[in-house]
Amino acid sequence: MTITRTLATSLMSLSTAALLALCSAGGASAAPPAPENEESRGVSSSHVAASADAGYWTPERMRAAIPGDVLAKKALDRQKANKADVAEREATAPESKVQGSSPQVQQKANASESPVPHIGKVFFTLGGANYVCSANSVVSTNKNTVSTAGHCLNEGPGAFATRFTFVPAYLNGAAPYGQWTAKALYAPTQWSSSGSMQYDTGFAVMSQLNGRNLADVVGASGVQFNAARGLAYKAFGYPAASPFNGESLKSCTGTATNDPYNPQFNSQGIPCNMTGGSSGGPWFTGTSSSGYQNSVNSYGYGSKSTKMYGPYWGSVIQQAYTTASSAS
Repeated sequence: MTITRTLATSLMSLSTAALLALCSAGGASAAPPAPENEESRGVSSSHVAASADAGYWTPERMRAAIPGDVLAKKALDRQKANKADVAEREATAPESKVQGSSPQVQQKANASESPVPHIGKVFFTLGGANYVCSANSVVSTNKNTVSTAGHCLNEGPGAFATRFTFVPAYLNGAAPYGQWTAKALYAPTQWSSSGSMQYDTGFAVMSQLNGRNLADVVGASGVQFNAARGLAYKAFGYPAASPFNGESLKSCTGTATNDPYNPQFNSQGIPCNMTGGSSGGPWFTGTSSSGYQNSVNSYGYGSKSTKMYGPYWGSVIQQAYTTASSAS
């Protein structure tokens, strides 16, 4: 299934005063109340008090946030511990560590990119710690939906994140389109209940900012589900673990191939060595950010890895998307 792309044809011109209002960090706020969790039709969700997040993410907190690859590794380790057959397959891999877990990764398969308005960084709190991942604005009925990795909004299995905030077109600490706070988070139940890497995708519904919808300000990518395998992709992200610093956008391009070490994940990989922080960044079909999105950066295999793997977007992930994109 393909959903038509609706990128804004022009971006809103902001006055200097408006930019200052959008980018102001503000002071730390009190911890938000416990989220209200729901589960229906194979989709789990958490409704959060977005107003409590405003101003929390100062430049200092954003720079200090932990790259989200450690969360993917925890989910992967839990899944291995629960399934002996997974552990046996992992034993045949050259290294069974998540991409970015070692500082020895060399820059072999990545390119520097100028900021893309609809692609950005997400900052969030899980288990009392602050983390950072990547995300993308996607076409939706509510015009306020972003895609990311499941491990960037839910522990898999476990709690949903709080203080989830999207900063589109982030560059060297700048937030040219402001900070957008989430009011609800959605993930496939297969992720939130068991941390199945096959479904490592999540969607967040953002609150309006200054009375405007996200898609109307930065645009939104079309999405595609149940596509053919082995397509050519361009993936984007903000790798923050060494040797990268997370301050600028990177990309990887290549033809997808199946994960040979854990075929039960149903994942595909492309040549890429982006590290932690790039988790959740979008995969577009073709060779640019104007294609349809149908995966996200999910995991890799250790310090010598030259591939990034992403989940296959089939009907289960489509249901999570449909639920989030139509939420009010």
